[in-house]
Amino acid sequence: MTKRKPYVKPMKATWWNNHPFYRMYMLREATVLPLILFTLFLTAGLASLVKGADSWEAWLIFMANPVVVAINIVALAGSLFHAHTFFGMMPQVMPIKIKGKTLDKKIIVLSQWAAVAIISLIVLIIV
Repeated sequence: MTKRKPYVKPMKATWWNNHPFYRMYMLREATVLPLILFTLFLTAGLASLVKGADSWEAWLIFMANPVVVAINIVALAGSLFHAHTFFGMMPQVMPIKIKGKTLDKKIIVLSQWAAVAIISLIVLIIV
């Protein structure tokens, strides 16, 4: 047995910047950061709702802060980007066959966006 160490190719922390696929992957995964903040804001809103009217009013004032509004807009954009990439790979991950023929990828993606639009409309009507 030899005491030589095997060669390990040095890898920089920004290795993913060299290839567009990995850049897009990292961007998609980074969309979780503003969504975490959005979720924490909503959780704080629920907690303030339980505490009473004064706490609720304070939370509403907090949510009107321009920084919080900007974070929520970034979270919305991130979730839409995440949905776009997820819906785009859906036909490859789970192809749908009807009578032995594979359904067109565009139909699958568009039907998912239609479902999002319908559910969003229902939520808007209810609220």
